[in-house]
Amino acid sequence: MRRRTASAPSRWLCRSCRGLLRVISHVLTAACQFCVNAVIHGRIDSIAGSAVDSSAVASLTSPHMNRTAAAYGADQSGLVFGYVFAAAAPGRPIDSDVATDWLHGRCTQQGAEFVWLHFNAAHASADRWMQEHLELPGLFFEVLRERSRSTRVENADRALVAILNDVIYDFMFTESSQVATLYLCVDERQLISVRRQPLRSVDRLRAAVRAGECFRSPLSLLHHLLRDQADVLVQIVRNTSVKVDSIEDGLLSDRLDLKRANLGALRRDLVRLQRLLAPEPGALFRLLNHPAAWIEDEDARDLRESTEEFSVVLRDMSGLQERIKLLQEEIATRVTEHTNRSVFVLTVVTVLALPINMIAGLLGMNVGGIPFAENGHGFWIVIAVVVGFTALAAWFAFRWRR
Repeated sequence: MRRRTASAPSRWLCRSCRGLLRVISHVLTAACQFCVNAVIHGRIDSIAGSAVDSSAVASLTSPHMNRTAAAYGADQSGLVFGYVFAAAAPGRPIDSDVATDWLHGRCTQQGAEFVWLHFNAAHASADRWMQEHLELPGLFFEVLRERSRSTRVENADRALVAILNDVIYDFMFTESSQVATLYLCVDERQLISVRRQPLRSVDRLRAAVRAGECFRSPLSLLHHLLRDQADVLVQIVRNTSVKVDSIEDGLLSDRLDLKRANLGALRRDLVRLQRLLAPEPGALFRLLNHPAAWIEDEDARDLRESTEEFSVVLRDMSGLQERIKLLQEEIATRVTEHTNRSVFVLTVVTVLALPINMIAGLLGMNVGGIPFAENGHGFWIVIAVVVGFTALAAWFAFRWRR
């Protein structure tokens, strides 16, 4: 009996379905692995597409979690986390209710304490809560509404309003050089920070607070934040230098591969970082040249030191950009030389084949009067002519090359 075989469209459909199921299986496996890693490391990304800080894990694991708040990585007021600091004492974590009592003077142990509140601007309630419970300058809410990314540090109503750019925290634990904006308002009793995406420097500062480090004022928190920002940039420059060293070693051993594209990507990342971060030291230096009356000398000195460290890192980044540029030029020169050699070889081959092609074309015509048709040595005469013209063409080609 003849075996019945499936038609070609049926076989194609079966293969397509198997491929689709395989892709879906890989996606589900990767998603499960990501969720497991996120829970293990205490960090989870935003369900609504907005990235969140590591405090979102606590709200997700709570039996009475607010699903809407968890989607934004904050509580019902948009507060991601908050800490109250006292002199020579570690920070105490607080939620929005305790923060409200503290801000309205209903806490019994206020004294010389100060507070750090970190908000998620993607939360719909954050702006309303800050306007109801925080006495902040109008300039701060103005820059929040404008979503300005231009770095600035200004005095406003006995407070500092700052717009800083920082590297985004990547929850996949891969190297990231994407930049997002952090909005700050600092006065004598509070540090208010607002962001739309999680930032590396903020995460490092929070880790220091959770480790028990003591701070004497909100400006000391700002100093630590700027120092963490410089440390993040140092790490990026160090990692980029390692990659550039590897590319340079490959160049010296004549292994070009796709190194030009790799260098271009590295240089674009550095240029973007420097473009957004370079105005920060100048803005801080202008502020510190004429500091506000409420800024203590020690805080001003610490801010100046962190600003100088940041400037040094930016200069290192500029030097690395110049180094990448020189490598790109060297690679471009070598590629041009390689292309010229290839074109020369192709030209020589074409010139050497020109005499034999011309004579073969002429002698291949079926017309009367073809020379040496009746001569017994006609073949060898034509060979001699071809060899002679080829040698002459080769002499001209190599003479031109020299």
